[in-house]
Amino acid sequence: MQLQADQSINPFLTNDVNGELARRWYRRRSPELHQLYNRRREEPRKRDNRLMVWVGVIIYVCFAGLDYLLIPAVADLTTLCRVTVSITAVVILELMISRGMTARLLEAGCGALILISYVAWLIPASNNPDTIALSYYMIFGAIFMMMCNLFFNLSFFVAAITSVSIFIICLISVNSPELSNYSYSVAFSAFFLSCFATTLYVNWKLNAERYNVFLNALQAEIRQNEVVERGEALLRLSNTDALTGLKNRRAIDERLRAHWGDWQTGKRGFATLLIDIDFFKNFNDHYGHQEGDRCLILVAQSLAELVEQHGATVGRFGGEEFIVLAQMADSEGIAPLAEAIRRSIEDLQLEHVQRPDGDRFVTVSIGAAFSGNQSSGKLERLITEADRALYRAKASGRNCIWVFDPNEPQARDNGEDIATVLQVAIAEGLVSLVYQPIRNVVSGRLEAAEVLMRLKMPDGRMISPMVFIPVAERTGAIMELGRWAIRSACQMLVAEEWLPLLSVNISAVQLKAPGFAISVAAILAETSISPQRMAFEVTEGREIETHPDVLRSIGELKQLGVKLWLDDFGTGFAGLSCLRAIEFDTVKIDRSFLHDTPGPRGVRLLQDIVTLLGNRGHGIVVEGVETERQLGLMRSFGIDCVQGYHVGRPMAADSLRRLCSEEAAASAVRASACG
Repeated sequence: MQLQADQSINPFLTNDVNGELARRWYRRRSPELHQLYNRRREEPRKRDNRLMVWVGVIIYVCFAGLDYLLIPAVADLTTLCRVTVSITAVVILELMISRGMTARLLEAGCGALILISYVAWLIPASNNPDTIALSYYMIFGAIFMMMCNLFFNLSFFVAAITSVSIFIICLISVNSPELSNYSYSVAFSAFFLSCFATTLYVNWKLNAERYNVFLNALQAEIRQNEVVERGEALLRLSNTDALTGLKNRRAIDERLRAHWGDWQTGKRGFATLLIDIDFFKNFNDHYGHQEGDRCLILVAQSLAELVEQHGATVGRFGGEEFIVLAQMADSEGIAPLAEAIRRSIEDLQLEHVQRPDGDRFVTVSIGAAFSGNQSSGKLERLITEADRALYRAKASGRNCIWVFDPNEPQARDNGEDIATVLQVAIAEGLVSLVYQPIRNVVSGRLEAAEVLMRLKMPDGRMISPMVFIPVAERTGAIMELGRWAIRSACQMLVAEEWLPLLSVNISAVQLKAPGFAISVAAILAETSISPQRMAFEVTEGREIETHPDVLRSIGELKQLGVKLWLDDFGTGFAGLSCLRAIEFDTVKIDRSFLHDTPGPRGVRLLQDIVTLLGNRGHGIVVEGVETERQLGLMRSFGIDCVQGYHVGRPMAADSLRRLCSEEAAASAVRASACG
């Protein structure tokens, strides 16, 4: 932007421009802004004056034809003067430009050339014997005043000096003995005076108007710059972990997808390294959260310094877990990089006396995977492999590295294996549900619980929903799994009448399927559950707001009376347009916004989101509440409900039933006490 060239004056620009726009015409201009105005106009003024000189020279020479009509006796001489002055003017102009003369000097030269041109014509023209013709031809002086005041766009000072000189010459000429006539002198003197005053006033107004246009443009430019800076600041805030200053989960996900896209199009491969601080919970419990935060910051700084040397990207993946993305041609470079990272954290010598393994300092375990070992073509698979390698590193005694090897027997549960398991998961009891409480911020009362699906492989290993849900959607198994989850949730509501509401996650695949709303209605009728006790959570995305089958299905669900919640608000690509397209009962704000609140910018951003949703009349649930400080912040914001480990971890059905019984008993005691 243009303002980047004027950074030295930015601190006073906004207030100074506003004051200058309100300034009365007779007050002195701001020296700084006027200097900036002249700087901005320097090159345009040079170009304009050069063009005007060339155009003026052509017109000036063309007027020789009028000389031959009105003053033929001296026309040859005036024409010679015109040509000579024109050639001289062009030569002088080009010399001034080639020598880098300033626009101010160039303007002064143009004013002088106009004056010289008039005098050079007037002297030989005055010798014309036909004084009557000459007297009427003296109107040519008014044209010269117009040229210096209007045509050339000269500054007011230069235009005033030039036009005053021409005006004086005109007065002398019309009052000369040869043309002496009282009526003539009065008439032409008045004419020249009016031309002089009018054109000079118009010149002053034009210059003032140009300055005001500049000020308004500058003001708009400043505002645009401020908007861009705020946008960049918000973008940095939304992509930065507030505690460590590293990239947050959102930014890392974007970089991951960019690297994956490059890999898929045949460019260099990349490694994904997951880094976990060993026994960090013990560290936090013993030293306190403040020291725990300090530990995270020091580890983050060490990682940032190291990976910068390798041209890699580092971010905080969650809690005490970090992630490094490094482009490399093959997997040979992974182990040296991972070992360098492990050693750099060990060299920090951060004391950790509560380790159960006998070590006395903070260390990390590292699991890595390489994109070149991928055959499934799924990014989620790469993260899963890195996560499994990290698990192996922890199982191997921690403070070590493990690079995923696709040839290991344990590494062969690819998407096809998961797809096979999903076909029999319900029948074999491999899929289960857990429930995470959602509590009222003010009363602490259990308002709802979110239904979460879990999958266990036949060998006992748990598979992350991030891994098996995409497989289920791709293979169509999500339809049966979804119906089973809804039916199980309804059965839980039948068993626990005190439980107000359960929310179930549904995907665009389910919503696009014909008859989905009918199947939901059948399950509700079968279990005799009121639709008001059931909520469906959908994640924002373009497919949700644009696909006609999805919108139709959502409309049918709303007609049933089922509540509709927007999940993970702020992490997708639809954003506000999704809120505009669909009438949601409740919006769940993604946990990443709450985790950015240790910094004032993060607090302001979350407050803005809460205000926006509140103004639109949505119920609000904030995810990821993990500390009492975060819960207190939610109280101060006036949030409806919260979800997170601090108010309730995911629990099995039996645990939820016990919790409901305890809540019901406590509620009865309170009611009795009030009675």
